[in-house]
Amino acid sequence: MKIFKLFVTKIFLRRAVIFVSILGLIFMANYLSFISARSIFSTLEGYQEIKRIDKKGNYIANLDPESSIDLDIITNKKVQDVYDFLSANSKYAFYTDGFIVEIPNNHDMSVSLCYMNEEYYKLNQFELSDGKNLDFKYQLDNSEFIPVLVGKGLSQSYPVGTLIEIEEPVLGRSVTLKVQGILKENLSHSNFYALNSKQYYNFSIFIPVNDEFLFQSNIDLKLNGLMDIIILETSQKQVDELQEVIHDNLKFRLNFFNQKENFEYFNEYFFSSLKFITLITVVLLIIITCISIWNALVGIRLMIKDFTINFLVGLSYSKFRKILYIYYGLLFLISLMLVFLITIYNRYGCWLRKDYSFATYGFCGLIEMDWLALLTVIFFDIIIGILVTEITIKRIKKVPISVGVLQ
Repeated sequence: MKIFKLFVTKIFLRRAVIFVSILGLIFMANYLSFISARSIFSTLEGYQEIKRIDKKGNYIANLDPESSIDLDIITNKKVQDVYDFLSANSKYAFYTDGFIVEIPNNHDMSVSLCYMNEEYYKLNQFELSDGKNLDFKYQLDNSEFIPVLVGKGLSQSYPVGTLIEIEEPVLGRSVTLKVQGILKENLSHSNFYALNSKQYYNFSIFIPVNDEFLFQSNIDLKLNGLMDIIILETSQKQVDELQEVIHDNLKFRLNFFNQKENFEYFNEYFFSSLKFITLITVVLLIIITCISIWNALVGIRLMIKDFTINFLVGLSYSKFRKILYIYYGLLFLISLMLVFLITIYNRYGCWLRKDYSFATYGFCGLIEMDWLALLTVIFFDIIIGILVTEITIKRIKKVPISVGVLQ
């Protein structure tokens, strides 16, 4: 322990500025590695989720960038005409969210209403932790309630069988919802065009949309749903016809791409960003390696007499190697703890800010992709620690150690 303290204070901490600089560089490299790794794991999850949509004959709508929406000329009837055409000629998956209601719950969170039709629900196969699947065959005007699913964050306040009275924003009237099932915790929805971007359903209510519900809903729901509507098992000719119907009725143009084309669009900017972050990380690691080795060599040359004495009384290169491993291990551990604390702050901050879209369950809010990213950082730290230590030992062995140094 005395030898370890001697070498750390006399060699590595001899220049506090260099020590702090190395620690700062290690932290930057670790944090960039963490962000990159988590983004990759999040993207892989997105690929698995969207894979169910990525089939021949499926097309996803998005607004043409050169087209604009003029709400003054769009009426509810015109939008309904588009949906009538869709129902008569196509099979489509409908989904939209972002409609917020304030209902009492244990976490005092706002609640997002997510609307979907049966085709979308079957396409995504949502996992439940309790209850049964969503029922789309209710009659809006003749039923006492609308069957719904709720997120994990609402399960204590609204368990299966609970009735919820809300002022329904898209119907414009008070309705009764009945909880039919509880969604699995941390269930999420990936963006079609940014697969690493997610919205979590822990504080969401799934509302089943059938033809009657859609007909009675306001223009906001219909327009929002149309922006990302998925046309299933169709042809390019039918998609072109739908595109013209939308343009004739609503005076804006929607583009329809299959998910493979969306993947290509995403990969173009995702991998270019990832390459840039990777390049910065590699440069930082090279700088860390060079500065660490240089600092160790300069420190040893400045205290060559003490170094020689310790070698003459029993210190060996293998023991010195252990000292280096312990030292760099502590540096990487400090850096890793900082990354860990920042991640906890970001995740737990969603709960403090009442950010219902990103609040997640887990230890301090951390989820699987966070832990996998931290493990990835540890793996790279081990590799860099071994690399720096072994190169340093190899260079130090070239430093002449003899009794003559003491004279």
